[in-house]
Amino acid sequence: MSASSVGIASGVSAGTPLQGSTALVTGATSGIGRAVAQRLAEQGAEVVLHGRDRARGESLVKEIAELGGPARFIAADLTDAEDTLRLASEAGEVDILVNSAGHYVFTPTAQTDASSFDRHVAINTRAPFLLVGALAPAMAARGHGAVITIGSSAARTPAPIGAVYGASKAGVEILTRYWATEFGGSGVRINTVSPGPVKTEGTSAMFGAQVAVLDQVNARGRAGEPREIAEIVAFLAGPASSYINGAILFADGGEISTLPG
Repeated sequence: MSASSVGIASGVSAGTPLQGSTALVTGATSGIGRAVAQRLAEQGAEVVLHGRDRARGESLVKEIAELGGPARFIAADLTDAEDTLRLASEAGEVDILVNSAGHYVFTPTAQTDASSFDRHVAINTRAPFLLVGALAPAMAARGHGAVITIGSSAARTPAPIGAVYGASKAGVEILTRYWATEFGGSGVRINTVSPGPVKTEGTSAMFGAQVAVLDQVNARGRAGEPREIAEIVAFLAGPASSYINGAILFADGGEISTLPG
């Protein structure tokens, strides 16, 4: 059994506050999204996994199924609006939507071309917008639901590079506040978790041998782990957070500086 499987198994008996609910998690095949999918499954949710890599998606489905949790995988390209809406349609009736898929490339403005700009906005901002528009009205009609989007500390902590990434994540924060007002009276709660640096496959690949720099930007003295963000998402998805709506929850270890440019 893998280390991640051990983590799932250890949490199964801790309670199932999400039993009977269905969650759609975008970007579920790696990083924070994978940890979120595992944690929601531990807590009893049926999980609809989204990603681009079918082999990785099916592997995660089997991993969750071996522990008794129902899961299925849907491949979709979130840079394509029609494919994003197809994902919502195939996911069906969901009680929890976690917008975890993200795109980040940290470059100066003059070196960020139009295609990179469009990709950031499509995945980080437009896809959550389309999915909320497609799925939240049905949640509202049923009188309950939770939407959690993964933001970023880059939305509030400027750096010499990465303006388009920060802007796309700031857009999600604004949308969260509007959505909370639009849907809050119906029983649907909409919040954003805004992590600081988290050690994932993506950040490790981006920083390479310099990945230790991620441990130097907060009072905690280390970068976050995907599982730590997943715990917050699970809390926001469940009944214990029933009075939290329209919030931007910072999970940055007490950020004290920005990444060097």
